[in-house]
Amino acid sequence: LLTGMTDPHPRQKVISLLRQEQLDAVVFCQPENLRYLCGFTGSDGVLVATPERLVFLTDSRYTTQANDEVTADDVAEYKNKAESVAAQLTSLQAKRIGHEAGLTVGLFKEFCEHGATDWEWVLTKEAIQQLRLHKTAWEIAEISAAADLNLEAITDIAPMIRPGVRESDIALALEFALRNKGAEEKAFDIIVASGVRGAMPHGVASDKPIAEGELVTIDFGCRRSGYHSDETVTLAVGAVSEPLRRIFDTVETAQNKALDAVKPGIALAELDRIARAHIEDCGYGRYFGHGLGHGIGLEVHEAPVVSPRSQMVAEEGMVFSIEPGIYVPDLGGVRIEDLVAVTATGKEILTKIPKTFRNILLN
Repeated sequence: LLTGMTDPHPRQKVISLLRQEQLDAVVFCQPENLRYLCGFTGSDGVLVATPERLVFLTDSRYTTQANDEVTADDVAEYKNKAESVAAQLTSLQAKRIGHEAGLTVGLFKEFCEHGATDWEWVLTKEAIQQLRLHKTAWEIAEISAAADLNLEAITDIAPMIRPGVRESDIALALEFALRNKGAEEKAFDIIVASGVRGAMPHGVASDKPIAEGELVTIDFGCRRSGYHSDETVTLAVGAVSEPLRRIFDTVETAQNKALDAVKPGIALAELDRIARAHIEDCGYGRYFGHGLGHGIGLEVHEAPVVSPRSQMVAEEGMVFSIEPGIYVPDLGGVRIEDLVAVTATGKEILTKIPKTFRNILLN
C-alpha cells in the first residue's frame, strides 16, 4: 500500500508551512494537531513552532505526561496560557504569527492582549489542513485496523437486530462491543435509525423499537491509536416494500459508481457528481442533500471534503468516505458508507462490512 509515497517528518512539514506562508511562528492549540506534530495526547496544551524551535507548553496537570511523550526542543509549564505563549513568541522574536481556524475568539483576544501591538496574526487554515491531508502507510493501517473492529463488533451484535429491540439498545451493545474488541472510544454518537426515522441523516439512536418490514441504518465507528473509523450499513429487517428496496438499490449503485471512479487525479467534486447524477436520474435528487464524503484520521471529519464545492483532486495518501444517501420523509432512508485510501494507481477500501442488500432475519 502506498509504496511510492514518501512522507516528510511532521517537523519538516511545519518548517515548509512557515516558509510557504512567510511566517515567523505558528501557534497550535487543536488537540489533533498537537498529537500529530509532537505526540501530546492530553486535552490542553500549546505548540509554538518556528523554523528553529518547537516549544510545547502545558499546565501542571500534564507536565509529567508531556515530558514522557512530547517530541519538542523545549517542554515548559504555564500558569497563564496566553501570557506564556506571548512570552515565548517574544523570546523567539516572532512578528508574523500563524494560527488555526479553530482558535476560540476568547483565547485569540488574550493572545493579542498579552502580545506586542505590532504583531501580525495570520489565519492559516488551508496550510494547516495540508499538514494532515496525506496519510502515511502507518496512519492508513491504523484506520484500517479501527475498521476491523467495526466488522467484529457488528458481527457480534447482529443477532439482536430484531423486531421489538430498541435502537438505543443496539447502539449501546455496539459501543460495548467496540470497546471490548480494543477500541479506545466510539468515534461519535452511534446512529441507529429505523423505519421513518431513516429519513434523518443524523438520527442518533432513540427508544423506538425496530419493526419488521423496516430498513435500519447504522452509522458508527471507533478510535484506535488516535485514528478513527466511520462506516454506515443499511439492513432490512424482514421483507421490505418495493419503494424501500428501490431506494436501497439506487444508493448502492451510486456508491459503487463513485467507488469505482476513485483514483489519483480525479476531482473530488467529480466523485460527488457521479454518485449524485445516478440518484438524480432515478428521481431522488432532492432527497440527497449532503456531500458525498469527508476526510478522516485523527478527526472524524477533516480534509478533504468530497462535495460539489470541493476544489481538490484525489491524491495518493488521502483517506475519505464515500457515503451517498436518500432520505424520504414519512417513508425512510438509506445511506451506505465506506472509507477509501487513494493509492498510486487507484484506491483501497478500508472498511470491511458487506454493503449489499441483506435481510437480517434470513441470516
